[in-house]
Amino acid sequence: MDSTDQALISLLRQNARYAIADLAKKLGLSRGTIRNRMLRLEDSGVIIGYTVQLRPDTQVQTIRAWMSIAIEGNMSRQVIASLLGEPCIVALHDTNGRWDLLAELEAGSLAELGQALERIRLIRNISNSETSIHLKSFR
Repeated sequence: MDSTDQALISLLRQNARYAIADLAKKLGLSRGTIRNRMLRLEDSGVIIGYTVQLRPDTQVQTIRAWMSIAIEGNMSRQVIASLLGEPCIVALHDTNGRWDLLAELEAGSLAELGQALERIRLIRNISNSETSIHLKSFR
């Protein structure tokens, strides 16, 4: 990816529905060049899809949280396999620093989130965890 691809992706992040003509005008390139770049980014798997962002007050209310997880010893694979089976985990990330993993959780209620946290904390070889509930998103 070059700087033009990065600028194109930045514009698409702002508005994935920009017309190719609008993208071309903003980037000072031809429509054909923009279309070819978008196809190349899609074909190579850099762009895997386009989405709609909804205003928070129009969405079904769910509880979202981040859980930082520390793993005992060299047991990452076993812990990850167990976590991937947890229905409230919508994303799981390897990370550096104090925590080994970062799990994004989504639940329909605080009670459901609490049950998920209990199940996760009982997974063998998880030595510590810390959970933060999303209160408000700015972007």
